[in-house]
Amino acid sequence: MSPTQEISLQSDRTTDTRGAAPPQFVVAQKGAREHFLAARALHQRGALAKLVVDWYSPLSPKFDRAISWLLGAKGKSAVAVRTDAVPSHLVRALRLFSLWCKWQDRRAARRGCVYDGLDRGDAAFARRVARLALPPHDAFFGYSYASLEMLEAEHRRGRLTIVDQIDPGAVEYRLVAEEMERYPELAGPPGPFPTQHYERARREWDLADVIIVNSEWSREAIIEDGADPAKIEVLPLAYELAEKSGLRSQKPNLRSPMSDCRPLKVLWLGQVNVRKGIHYLLEAARLLEKEPIEFHVAGAIGLRPSAVADAPKNMRWLGAVPRSDASDLYNRCDVFVLPTLSDGFAITQLEGLAHGLPVIVTPSCARVVEDGITGFIVPPRDAHALAHALRRFVADSTLAGKMAPKCVQVAANYSVAAYGKKLLEIIERHLAARQARDRYAVHR
Repeated sequence: MSPTQEISLQSDRTTDTRGAAPPQFVVAQKGAREHFLAARALHQRGALAKLVVDWYSPLSPKFDRAISWLLGAKGKSAVAVRTDAVPSHLVRALRLFSLWCKWQDRRAARRGCVYDGLDRGDAAFARRVARLALPPHDAFFGYSYASLEMLEAEHRRGRLTIVDQIDPGAVEYRLVAEEMERYPELAGPPGPFPTQHYERARREWDLADVIIVNSEWSREAIIEDGADPAKIEVLPLAYELAEKSGLRSQKPNLRSPMSDCRPLKVLWLGQVNVRKGIHYLLEAARLLEKEPIEFHVAGAIGLRPSAVADAPKNMRWLGAVPRSDASDLYNRCDVFVLPTLSDGFAITQLEGLAHGLPVIVTPSCARVVEDGITGFIVPPRDAHALAHALRRFVADSTLAGKMAPKCVQVAANYSVAAYGKKLLEIIERHLAARQARDRYAVHR
């Protein structure tokens, strides 16, 4: 895009549909959550004043090559942490701070104090953001656990404050801890409950004017843990398939009838741990060992080596893969599986649908899959139901292909533009309510 086009684009986006200038936001986040979704969506609508991040890759081919060469897969992931959808002049990166945090996190992890390290880093990040000289803005948008000190500062300044609760909170932790106690052979027993970590989230909920969650599942969980229902807004995440990735409908290797003897290829992509329900996939794979099915498991493995060694032979363990390689994995497989015990949203289900893969999922996350149309919804903790759903794709070798067009169609509804539109509608509604309260207070 040329500079002239960029200026023109900015000009087009400085007003909303009523002709009024949209409220201006500062977005602060540790990590590239949803690949900077909130910042991208707000900038698209002319509403981003500044994006503050810890790590953000410099735009330098030499740097990219050097880091990739020195750090391998980790380096490749590090140089991918940036987005062309937000101009560089709107980004403030705290890179040295980020390196310090990662060092502290590793030290804490070696001592077995993972949450202590995370909490210290989150608090340090929020304090740094609160001290920055930021451009004029109407609202602050931050993410749970790493926003408390900034929320306190913005609350004192009288600005609207929004916190995005990234997970179902303490309810999810207890659910997963219970599962780990039932199956200690998978990843060991759970650690002690991180009281301080979740107390920090509750303090953020109290300070925030608006709490964003990305599913009804998360909404119910944080209400159970004490969040004010009147503050909570459900805003699903977004995913858009990069043009270079191609769509599944354009692939030459769409699954043909069973007569070709090619096994059904089932993909797991994401953290390989108890929370995601990997042990139920292991059990389902054992039930299906005599069926023409291959399971491809990609992601950082959070299981004991013995659990992996004892896995059935129809499972392929790929380990962690760079985000840039994810589309190739989707394009090589037929069905995506996510037997999660709890997820705020699980963006991978949208990624799978966007690539034309039917998704088998539990209801313990956002309701994206339409049962029997774009995949199947199975009960959590039920390997037999998971195996039965997979057998349906074996029994009808055309089923995945029949579902593919609808999968792509449904995924298209979860666009960055749709996310940004709803986010601004939510914020403008809360701003209007606040202004009405202020006028009422003045006239009393």
